[in-house]
Amino acid sequence: MAADALSFRVMTAADVESMPLDHQGTADEVLARIDDLGSAAALVFDGSQHVGQLQFRRYEPGLRSPNGLHDPLYWGDFHAIAAPALADRTLNLFCYHVGQLATGDERDTRYQGRGIGAGLLDAVIDWADARRIEAIVAKAVPAVRAVAVFMGGQPAAVYAERGFEIVARWQDVDLFAHLEQTMNDDSPLGVELQRLVESGEGLAAASEVAICVRRRPSGS
Repeated sequence: MAADALSFRVMTAADVESMPLDHQGTADEVLARIDDLGSAAALVFDGSQHVGQLQFRRYEPGLRSPNGLHDPLYWGDFHAIAAPALADRTLNLFCYHVGQLATGDERDTRYQGRGIGAGLLDAVIDWADARRIEAIVAKAVPAVRAVAVFMGGQPAAVYAERGFEIVARWQDVDLFAHLEQTMNDDSPLGVELQRLVESGEGLAAASEVAICVRRRPSGS
C-alpha cells in the first residue's frame, strides 16, 4: 500500500481517548500539549484504522533524558553543547510509530518502508507553517535502515530534503553501546550490524545522530 492511499491529519483533543498514547505520557499531559501548541502528533489512518503517528512537543533546549536512549525524552535531549537557541514557538519532533495499530510496541511491518514516516513529517511541516510555528527541530538517526526502524526516526537526508539545516552531529554513546550488545543476535538489526562490521564500515556511522532545524520560510 502506498502512502498516498492513506490519510494524514494532526491529533486533536477528541482523539486522546481513542489513539495510542505510548511514549506521550498521560492523557492529561497530552491534552496540556494540545492546549499549548494546538496538537501533539501527526496521525495516519488506513480507512478508520490508526496505523502510525509522529509525536511532537514544545522545544526545551535544556531537556534531558533520565535514561538515555531508553526514555521518550531522548528525542528532546540534544546535550548542552549542541542544543541550538531557537524561538519560543518551536516544535521538537519526537518518535515515529509507523505500523502502530494499537497501544503497545508491536508494529505491523506491512506499513513500513512505504514512505509513511515522510508523509507524517510532511503533515507536521504543513500544519506548523499554517500555524506560523517559528521552527521545527529534530534529532536525526543514523542512515542505516535497521537502526532507523529500531529507533523510530528519520535520517538527516530526509530532513535536508525538506529544508532542514544540519546544525550538529555526534556519536551517541548510548546507541553505540546498544548496537554493540545487539550485533551478535539474529534480529534484523543484529544481521545488518554484522554486515556493516564485515564490510569494514563498523559501528561508528551506525551510531551517529544529528540535530536538524527548519525555520519557517519568510512570508509563510
